[in-house]
Amino acid sequence: MEITVTVNSGQHTLDVEPRTLLVHMIRENLNLTGTHIGCDTTNCGACTILLDGKSVKSCTILAVQANGKSVSTIEGVISAEGQLHPLQEGFKENHGLHCGFCTPGMIMRSIELLENNPNPTEDEIRWGISGNLCRCTGYNNIVKAIEYASAKMRGVEPASTEPQFV
Repeated sequence: MEITVTVNSGQHTLDVEPRTLLVHMIRENLNLTGTHIGCDTTNCGACTILLDGKSVKSCTILAVQANGKSVSTIEGVISAEGQLHPLQEGFKENHGLHCGFCTPGMIMRSIELLENNPNPTEDEIRWGISGNLCRCTGYNNIVKAIEYASAKMRGVEPASTEPQFV
């Protein structure tokens, strides 16, 4: 089946089998491997992308459902000039990643979270990322990274915090 989808601002026309999952189209047809495959059941959130600006788990959406829509992956988050997004910077500065497997999905989910709530509380952040699993960090530094990005995106100097290592 022929579909046309905009991925990270570039339009692509692809021939995909109707049963192809969006995550496989992204990784295999477009070679964008930052979107990870973790569980194929929506439990982990490693495959989270933005579909028309809404965070979704791409392992349970068919590629044909993205026809005519806009997809954003982790590869599209960095600026054209190579500047890190405040969330990427926050994860780096606050040690919000360990193995890095969940990081792309966490960042994509957090982009929507901060668009809908630019100044979330710690509880709102924890609830907002509750559909994404991290098996390494204990979430404390991920929360700090999102708080950092929230401040930066609002033009406030991010609080300096000591990372917590688990």
